[in-house]
Amino acid sequence: MTELKEFAESIVNNLEQVIVGKSQSIELVVIGLLCQGHVLIEDVPGVGKTMLARSLAKSLNCTFNRIQFTPDMLPSDVTGVSIFNQQKREFEFRAGPIMGQIVLADEVNRATPKTQASLLEAMEEHQVTVDGITHPLPKPFMVLATQNPIEYEGTFPLPEAQLDRFLLRVRMGYPSASEEMRILNEQQFQHPIDTLKPVVKIKDLLKAIEDIRKTYVSPAIQRYIIDLVGRTRHSGDVYLGASPRGSLALFRAGQARAALQDRDHVLPDDIKALAIPVLGHRIIVSPAARLRELSADRIVQEIIYSAPVPGGDYQSDFLKAKVEEA
Repeated sequence: MTELKEFAESIVNNLEQVIVGKSQSIELVVIGLLCQGHVLIEDVPGVGKTMLARSLAKSLNCTFNRIQFTPDMLPSDVTGVSIFNQQKREFEFRAGPIMGQIVLADEVNRATPKTQASLLEAMEEHQVTVDGITHPLPKPFMVLATQNPIEYEGTFPLPEAQLDRFLLRVRMGYPSASEEMRILNEQQFQHPIDTLKPVVKIKDLLKAIEDIRKTYVSPAIQRYIIDLVGRTRHSGDVYLGASPRGSLALFRAGQARAALQDRDHVLPDDIKALAIPVLGHRIIVSPAARLRELSADRIVQEIIYSAPVPGGDYQSDFLKAKVEEA
């Protein structure tokens, strides 16, 4: 697990050269990357959402495609289109911007629902079907979508089915005064992203993605995950709770966070730290709770406080035997 921790830290440290003072947000994005999940970055303009996606692609030496969503976009503008080649007398597939490794879906809620839906197959099945022909997406593949939570005019809120496809929701937030001063000084002559270098190889990233899944999750932790997700379904403040995909997302993200903490097993603290980013966007607040100005994040936070934390040993017998031998 030490190798995984060092691998993840190299990415985080590289991203922090560009994104100042947002180590928690950066860590969540790296967790999403190692879980092969997608991340919804929700915040006001100008706090570094787009720059975070660009910096991640440069750090990994991956292909980066940006899709600027607008109301007049068509699904074919995202997935690609078949064009008739008059010389060859056959149709050729012209790949859309979704055919990349790190894809930024900028202001995704500005596109119409039909265009938003063009992302679903790519995000869930890592493939795109155009004119009945399926085209696999490259590995790794990750969508980072951004949206402004304040401005609603001329936007189309993402449906629950699409929100459920995102492993995590991340909020950047404003920098502190000292951090903003550092941003001004570092960008006086050039932007730090201009000198950013790749720090990992794609083959090492794919191996890390496989190794993350070997992190041990004890039955007690699994029951804890199921209990937290189940409470979102039975809460009086929730109209629609998290799906089993939410349980699996919490399971996978917990494995990644444990590896980043240099552990070969998941602790309740990992699940607690990830519950809001993983579950907050998956539940629909009831009208009564909305009148009381209760947010989804607040409801999940209350569920974390009220749910009993399992006790016992969280390591597997095999791992404990190895520690005793050492």
